[in-house]
Amino acid sequence: MTTLIESEDHKSLRAAVSAFAQAHPHTLNAEDNQRLWQDAAKLGYIGVNLPEAYGGGGAGITELALVLEELGAAGNPLLMMIVSPAICGTVISRFGTEEQKREWLPSLADGTRLMAFGITEPDAGSNSHRITTTARRDAATGEWVLTGRKVFVSGVDIADATLIVGRTEDARTGKLKPCLFIVPRDAPGFERRAIDMELNAVERQFELTLDDVRLPAEALVGDEDAGLLQLFAGLNPERVMTAAFGIGMGRYALSRALDYARERTVWKTPIGAHQAIAHPLAQAHIDLELARLMMQKAAHLYDAGDDVGAGEAANMAKYAAGEACVKAVDQAVHTLGGNGLTREYGLARLITASRVARIAPVSREMILNYVSHQTLGLPKSY
Repeated sequence: MTTLIESEDHKSLRAAVSAFAQAHPHTLNAEDNQRLWQDAAKLGYIGVNLPEAYGGGGAGITELALVLEELGAAGNPLLMMIVSPAICGTVISRFGTEEQKREWLPSLADGTRLMAFGITEPDAGSNSHRITTTARRDAATGEWVLTGRKVFVSGVDIADATLIVGRTEDARTGKLKPCLFIVPRDAPGFERRAIDMELNAVERQFELTLDDVRLPAEALVGDEDAGLLQLFAGLNPERVMTAAFGIGMGRYALSRALDYARERTVWKTPIGAHQAIAHPLAQAHIDLELARLMMQKAAHLYDAGDDVGAGEAANMAKYAAGEACVKAVDQAVHTLGGNGLTREYGLARLITASRVARIAPVSREMILNYVSHQTLGLPKSY
């Protein structure tokens, strides 16, 4: 069994990423965010999980999650790391053709190109079996024709293409099955509309419309008959990376609260000396550490090729990290009192952002459904 105690290489990587992230100013400016992405890519952090043969670091989701966690802990999370190298890069490296690998993996690894990921639909929500975006082959040309809608797709405006989850009809059964397609940002019929979010983040969210988008045969990623196997090859890393995102954010909020609790003095005593302040912060730290252990377990299982075990652990890690993140942010804001709601301390914006780890890419309720049914063997409620 793989130990979850970090190796010396992992400790060194964590220290290096932390120092790098701390050296970059915390900002919500898109230009600075892009500079951070490029600088991280030059050091090999963005593509650390991608194959060496295609310009990546040759490591795994374990290392990529570590990078994202440390960036988040410094207040500099890069949301598109969840999408571009973790989901899209992983799917292409595992199931893409040699031509797709040569075209996309080197540029995803060096940060010169990004890829977004579109799965959620207005009427499907968490039920991926109800996806209605369909793909059909044009018998005359051999092209694929995609029609449908997607919502809450991150970073489409800065991505060179979007990996779209569509459904094709099985000629033998007539049933629809999921398939993945690379859709270039300038493809005719591929339209985007920014969603007005209260979320204060650099990466914007979009609604996509695919109106008879024509794609060449080679736009299909992987085997047309592989279905859910290929889809979850990307969704399990997504859950691990979302856990890393939440843990990093929670650590950042907690560190801000600890600094304040050590320095803020009332009645000649630092407020951190009072158990009413200290104990909730200690509990937040414990919860974040426990979530990290489950995240590391999920990442190790995935990197070892255990997709089934990784699926269970990744869902649990995402759940634990989401809960720990929300509680850490809430306690941090509460520790600062009125200052916790000021722009100066930068914690109030995390109140909304922390909820993302609970809601996306799958809600905590659906994870509880998964554990109830798949792990505990209880009857399905839906």
